Amino acid sequence: MAHATPDQSAAPPALRTSRTGRLTTPALFAFVVLAWGLNWVTMKILVQDVTPLWAVAMRTALAVAVLAPSLYATGQLIVPRRGDYPIILVISLFHMVAFATLMAAGLTHVTAGRAIVLGYTTPLWVAPAALVFLREPVSVRQMIGIAIGLAGLLILFEPRAFDWRNSQAILGNALVLLAAMCWSVSIVYTRAHRWIATPLQLVLWQTLLAAVVLSVLALAFEGLPNYRLGTGALWALAYNGVIGTALGYWAMTVVNRRLPATTTALGVLATPVVGIGLAAIVLGETVDPALVVSAMLILAGIAIGGKARAKASSPRRGRPVRTRRIRRRA
Repeated sequence: MAHATPDQSAAPPALRTSRTGRLTTPALFAFVVLAWGLNWVTMKILVQDVTPLWAVAMRTALAVAVLAPSLYATGQLIVPRRGDYPIILVISLFHMVAFATLMAAGLTHVTAGRAIVLGYTTPLWVAPAALVFLREPVSVRQMIGIAIGLAGLLILFEPRAFDWRNSQAILGNALVLLAAMCWSVSIVYTRAHRWIATPLQLVLWQTLLAAVVLSVLALAFEGLPNYRLGTGALWALAYNGVIGTALGYWAMTVVNRRLPATTTALGVLATPVVGIGLAAIVLGETVDPALVVSAMLILAGIAIGGKARAKASSPRRGRPVRTRRIRRRA
């Protein structure tokens, strides 16, 4: 499962990196694309044994267990300032809770490949949402990109490619599309927020809040979890929590600091392509021609609109504010 990438133009100034560090950037970017592409596949495996809310709650709690000592050891574990509370709430509730839960629920009804394509329609909803809430103008190029992306989306629901009599399929597709819209809310607010701490310093608190909320919701709506997981589900859980969430987010944060926003935005578009291929290899899913055409149109639309947005965007930075770090004892 893919994760929202904060707009680094809104974050504090990037740290300088050494020449050696820059040489590792392509490798880190490739790792992110592979890790997030496989995330959808492993989540599909996990929800076969675990109910959706518990699946997301477990993987989020595991990510907290990995992130906390890692940030503490590197001096990045801080106490967030009040000005960053809104971004913690929005990313946690709209992306880590709503998006992840709706996506997991949708995966119980649709194939991983189809879910990936639907999930990556998120940028198509960002431009109109930014127009409404941020008063960001939508350029002609963005409108063309949205139109191309929506044409790709319509192909997925063309009667010859989709069974409109299958209520479970309709429900699954609707859940994943709703998940994408929740993700877009997170992205739009991220663009508007005036960052005090860095995204990496706040990710633990976002993940911790999400883990608590998800656990409460899971207990309320799904009862106690199934502790008898198969080997495949255990591996999927470990992968989702450690590699797909904790390490994936860390790697993407590093990449965001080293590369231009346009480069990262367009590079991440390789994720659904990788995910569809991995779903075919690992899960044996059939790669439908309509799915391929739809994915190409959606990604082309995002690429066209993304270039226009990157050129038009301007930084939103707050005043430099010191954050209180949680220090290690000698």
